[in-house]
Amino acid sequence: MAALIAPSILSADFANLERDLHAIGDADYAHVDVMDYHFVPNLTLGLPVFERLAKVSPIPLDAHLMIDEPDRWAPTYAEAGAASVTFHAEAATAPVRLARELRRLGSRAGLALRPATPVEPFIDLLAEIDMLLVMTVEPGFGGQSFIDGTLPKIRRARQAVSEAGLDVWIQVDGGVSRETIERAADAGANVFVAGSAVYGAEDIPAEIAALRDLASGHIH
Repeated sequence: MAALIAPSILSADFANLERDLHAIGDADYAHVDVMDYHFVPNLTLGLPVFERLAKVSPIPLDAHLMIDEPDRWAPTYAEAGAASVTFHAEAATAPVRLARELRRLGSRAGLALRPATPVEPFIDLLAEIDMLLVMTVEPGFGGQSFIDGTLPKIRRARQAVSEAGLDVWIQVDGGVSRETIERAADAGANVFVAGSAVYGAEDIPAEIAALRDLASGHIH
């Protein structure tokens, strides 16, 4: 299983998003945080901006919807060109139905859990998704510190995926850096969202490569 790096454009320059997408062209995905000021106390960008980003991005877009009513809105991001669409378990009314709709539209379906949301209620549904996102900070703002208390949840999720014989990716988002990525990979994550660690680096391609190398040495 390869280590995949998905830099978050939440840490990019919003006046130069196309430039900053090309700056991470060596990454596997561009992680796009969509926030609605309801589900989380922040407002970022919406569908019109996402549609344009999908047209100019050199790499696939990984949409992370931190929004209310994802059952209504998530499919529109798949239609807009997202390679992967992740919605929050805490906000979805019918997560299995939504995941199936995203897959039908040609997108990978991701299910996100806030740090305090347990994974156990969703273990029997893992076959319906392509990726489980374990938030390693409280969603809403970049630059937060990694919550080590999420590592046991990542381990339980990876164990459940392995025992079921599934090909479900486990993504971590929040506080991912050279200092934390090895712990997350060792716990079972294989997709890593890093915002400030990447965009704050002097050499962005070198930072992406370093993060990938560090994670690869710990993925089981």
